[in-house]
Parts: sequence; C-alpha cells; structure tokens
Amino acid sequence: MSEDTLGSSQVKHVVTCFLLQNYRILLLKRSQQVGTFKGRWAAVSGYIESDADCQSLVEIEEETGFSPADVALLKKGLPGEVDDTQNRVRWIIHPYLYKVITDKPVRIDWEHIEFRWIAPQQLVFFETVPGLVQALSNVLPA
Repeated sequence: MSEDTLGSSQVKHVVTCFLLQNYRILLLKRSQQVGTFKGRWAAVSGYIESDADCQSLVEIEEETGFSPADVALLKKGLPGEVDDTQNRVRWIIHPYLYKVITDKPVRIDWEHIEFRWIAPQQLVFFETVPGLVQALSNVLPA
C-alpha cells in the first residue's frame, strides 16, 4: 500500500478498473466486510501495493474471476484526487478501462454482494464511492 502523510490526513493510492462489455460497465456493490464505503457501488478497485498496471490486473482477477487473458486494456487515465473528509483520507485514484474479451461469467468475491452491468450514463443514479463518476469520465469518452 502506498501511503504518505499529508497534515492529519492520509494519502492512499488505489486503482479503479472499469470493465466494459457490450457497451455496458460492471458495477459492484461493496459488502459489509470491507473497510470503507460499505454498501456503496464501485468499479473493481484496490490499494496499489506494487506497480499500478499490475495491481489493476490482480484486482480484476480477485474481484471478478477474469484472468489477464480475459481482458484487454483500452485506456489508462490520469490519476485524480478525492478528499474524503469523513475518513480523513485523500484518495489518489488511478483509473483504467478494460474490455472483457471472454464469455465467462463474473464471479464476485467476499468484497461484494451484488453486481450489475449498466450503461455508463446510468452511473449517476447509483450511490457510489466518492470520485467514481469522475474516474469514469477520465477513461470513457462522453
């Protein structure tokens, strides 16, 4: 995990990976077992513990069951910042857009209780983790 201290807030770097299939993106509903944003909708995400590009593929496999051979990178966006005053964290979000190139079904892990494939413009109707709409706009053209 990459952490720095900024005043009384922590800085945490995370990957956020949007998976695209049939013009829809995958949303995952966070379980009560995760550390932050329980019950909120998110893309595949996780703390960066090594190289961000490698971490994105690790998270995709852990959270969906899709191996690196099941996805193709379409775009890597510029990192964005989200200040989370409730948790006293500044999140640095490294966004990715991958195309799913397999017919395998999604297999969620303990971090999530539900998943949905939605049209990207529907994202605004979901209670999401902070910065998700901005992260998507960073990798998906309007």
